Amino acid sequence: YAVVWTVLNALRAHDDRFNAVANKIDLNKKAGGPIIIGAPPVIGGAGGAEPPSAMSLPFPWEDYKDALLARMVLKVGDRLYWEQWAKDVARIAERHIERIGRLARTDGKHQKVFADFLAGLRRNINPGITASSAIEMLAQHLITQPIFEALFENYSFAKNNPISRSMQKMLTLLEKQALDKDAETLRKFYDSVRKRVEGITSAQGRQKIVIELYEKFFKTAFPKQVEKLGIVYTPVECVDFIIKSVACLLKKEFNRNISDENVHILDPFTGTGTFIVRLLQNGLISRPDLPRKYAKELHANEIILLAYYIASVNIENAYHDIIKSAEYKAFDGICLTDTFQLGETDRSEALISEIFPENSARVKKQKNAPIKIIIGNPPYSVGQESANDNAQNENYPKLEKRIAETYVARTDATNKNSIYDTYIKAFRWSADRLDKEGGIIAFISNSGWLDGNSADGFRKCLEEEFSAIYVFNLRGNQRTSGELSRREGGKIFGGGSRTPISITFLIKNPEAKNKKAEIYYYDIGDYLDRIEKLNIIKNFGDMEKIKWQKITPNQHGDWLNQRNDKFKTFIPLEAAKKFDTATQTIFTLNSRGFETARDMWVYNFSKKSVQNNIKLMIDNYNEQVTQYKYELEVKKNTRIKLESFINTDKRKISWTSSLLDNLCRLNAVRYEEEKITIGLYRPFCKSFVYYGEKIIHRRGQFPELFPGGNAENLVICVSGIGGSKENSVFIANIIPDLNCLDAGTQCFPLYWYEEKAKIAPGLFDNPAGDKEYIRRDAVSDFILAQAKKIYGGSAAKEDIFYYVYGFLHSPDYRRIFSADLKKDLPHIPLLDEPAQFWAFSKAGRQLAELHLDYEYQGKPDGVIVCGDSPRARSEIYEVQKMRFPAKDKKDAIIYNSHITIENIPPEVYEYAVNGRSPVEWIMERYRVSADKDSGIKNDPNDWSRENNNPRYILDLLLSAMTVSLRTREIIKGLPAVRF
Repeated sequence: YAVVWTVLNALRAHDDRFNAVANKIDLNKKAGGPIIIGAPPVIGGAGGAEPPSAMSLPFPWEDYKDALLARMVLKVGDRLYWEQWAKDVARIAERHIERIGRLARTDGKHQKVFADFLAGLRRNINPGITASSAIEMLAQHLITQPIFEALFENYSFAKNNPISRSMQKMLTLLEKQALDKDAETLRKFYDSVRKRVEGITSAQGRQKIVIELYEKFFKTAFPKQVEKLGIVYTPVECVDFIIKSVACLLKKEFNRNISDENVHILDPFTGTGTFIVRLLQNGLISRPDLPRKYAKELHANEIILLAYYIASVNIENAYHDIIKSAEYKAFDGICLTDTFQLGETDRSEALISEIFPENSARVKKQKNAPIKIIIGNPPYSVGQESANDNAQNENYPKLEKRIAETYVARTDATNKNSIYDTYIKAFRWSADRLDKEGGIIAFISNSGWLDGNSADGFRKCLEEEFSAIYVFNLRGNQRTSGELSRREGGKIFGGGSRTPISITFLIKNPEAKNKKAEIYYYDIGDYLDRIEKLNIIKNFGDMEKIKWQKITPNQHGDWLNQRNDKFKTFIPLEAAKKFDTATQTIFTLNSRGFETARDMWVYNFSKKSVQNNIKLMIDNYNEQVTQYKYELEVKKNTRIKLESFINTDKRKISWTSSLLDNLCRLNAVRYEEEKITIGLYRPFCKSFVYYGEKIIHRRGQFPELFPGGNAENLVICVSGIGGSKENSVFIANIIPDLNCLDAGTQCFPLYWYEEKAKIAPGLFDNPAGDKEYIRRDAVSDFILAQAKKIYGGSAAKEDIFYYVYGFLHSPDYRRIFSADLKKDLPHIPLLDEPAQFWAFSKAGRQLAELHLDYEYQGKPDGVIVCGDSPRARSEIYEVQKMRFPAKDKKDAIIYNSHITIENIPPEVYEYAVNGRSPVEWIMERYRVSADKDSGIKNDPNDWSRENNNPRYILDLLLSAMTVSLRTREIIKGLPAVRF
């Protein structure tokens, strides 16, 4: 049995024809006959029978065919083929980009030709397109054109597509002969591709190739574009559901059919064209109406050249498969353009371009069409993660102004950045683009807006602008963890997105009598994997089979998890104005956690590594300052652009907007050895951290909370606003990181420090140990007066501080106000019963002592450590990555190859901070890792070595179990509270 697959794999590696057979079976789901291998032996003689052309494998084919084919595809099919292709293409593309760029920068005709080409792109797509982007597009065209010729037989892509013709013309002008040299080196590769895909006859097979080409090519060859534009492929089950549901809504709301004349449909972010393809294939357009619909009333836009090419051939092939016409008709409804840019100018002449005349005409035609239906999968990216990426999203002043006038104007949130996410822009653009007589928008998108704190204004506007709204929540939020993550279930887009996803239908019917939208909601359910979700969607078929739940929003714009009005009657922790001694809140100030924006550089388990990493980055940064100063002062080059100047090598430096600002000001950075301290990187995880002023992106109020990096203080940390996890609370006596808790840690201190040099010290000030600062209370005088009035004169600010910590652990409070705690920072009451106040204060003090000393609580009774020994060498205690024996078996932990921990009680995992138990935090954080961008290694064993304690990590893990069990007992003993 094993020999058969060995032979077949060897054959596949030796002969592309057999590889093509395996791929063809996988894609067509059937064989075209017996598998023919090699040349036949000569048989027969004079007058004998004609020899067969080859020898067939001697299987009883019909009896075993299906089982054998399935097994053969599994065992010998080349599933890594497109990734390998993408890696090759990425390298070849770089060579083409370099060559084309060199030609475009030379004097004479090349420079002029390229300038005209770039101007044409800017008119057709976006004024912000750079020369490097234009060169990249030419390289993409050059490489991929032969692939399309191979994928789609009987169709000359270069000859029929107007953008392809324009690109080819441009390349011809840019010294075609020089470029053909590289193309020749790819000839054998293209022949191999052609051999692999030839004979794939099924529409499903061709569609599968298109999907793999689009997803796997882009993710490997152009990762920055994937990140910038949120490129993912929409599952066909979701596409079909959306299209069929739109047909139902069109009939219900407007008494029209998709086939009807003048029902114009637009996919503004078409990707591979799947929505238009499935619209053609689903039979919703009648056969007699199909030519008219195809020629005049279907529209699609795409901004990425390769995706535009794929969508064009995909849609055209789908149409001709149905029509069966001898005459080939191109799809004139697709445009290479930036959809958002179409709303930025009303001047039609701005679209005219001699370089892309046919595309310009298509764009102009689409702008004048009365769009009735807008469908698709809008891009979801917020933008670049790091300033090193140079992958910022484009700016659209008119569109962003409309968002500011509507969604932003109606929100009560402080942080409004997420309202400018590209998928929110897609909703705004589409709502404004719909025909004045009404229509339908149907998107599958990020569903963060459904319950997001900053999206309240967006939700309020949807209510007012539309007459009916349907939301099918597909869940899948994998930015959560633990039980919450398991409940969210599988990701609809697979690895393409970690965000929650929903399908949204917005109906604008001018004839509707209701002033605000009627809102209908359906949740797909808990604990479903991706396949189960797609099957549910497929079985529904369309929206008519769903039992929708009607939603009535509250005054805050909450649709789901509506907040409790009583929450606002409690006393806020946060002061409206920091350091306001007259505030009627519990604290006079608070701070966000330490935002480094370059964690791998400033945090490490090894102090030596922090020193080396920071010195390297500072040296590289100062070199940039010196060079920039030389350009400005010596060369008088005042027009130099930073993006073309700075070194973006992530192994040398990590850029942020604040560091770029310092570069612009020519501010050098000095390494300060004394600025290394110990911080709380994650719950139950300490780390060395460098806190130099220009290296930390945003330090918040920590110069006042921990001056010198190590002043005595306590801070109660709570989750920020708008997080995806349940609100958490933790306490620290060192600087906590911004991402220690969900949505940006917010820290409420016991004290704050004022520089002594800036004030005249008062008679009763309490000097700090270093005599440079005056320590102030951060608990307000207002709350102290209230507490003394209710609980007696013995109540002190420290008692109130611990009362807050204890009360924030109350199960009753956390359950009843869970929605409020996601949408606002905590408000808590001063309870009427003094006994309850003192019980919470005492429990808070116990919890604080336990959580601050989490490293030293010892091993719980009954837990067994196998492999430990009093005489063990220090190496025995080193970890690489701790793990559970199985996903659902948590009563044991494999610490390393020597040590296993057994008999762990399940109660250890009941207490969680930020979605994980203390044990799971230690397993997650205390493992050897290397950052893929910077190459920096972080080894938790360094902490043990530098503290001369080989057992530190093992003892920490065991101590964490005790912390969980004791915390659980203290919380169980908290007083019950009625609200």
